Amino acid sequence: MIIPVRCFSCGKVIGDKWEPFKKRVEAGEEPGKVLDDLGVTRYCCRRMILSHVEIIDDVIKFHEGQKGLEVKGGN
Repeated sequence: MIIPVRCFSCGKVIGDKWEPFKKRVEAGEEPGKVLDDLGVTRYCCRRMILSHVEIIDDVIKFHEGQKGLEVKGGN
């Protein structure tokens, strides 16, 4: 949903690179070149960014539809 702060494999910080990567790729730049420019050289880190799917907008829509409903717990 939200890009992880660190790579799952090596622990390098990658969360700060998502927004620049996304903007540059949407502008038409080649993803591999953008990752090189951002200093993401390890395969594991590149995988984290390239395979990320941003679904937070879909999740928020679902959550907004649930407003006003109360969860009733019962023991």
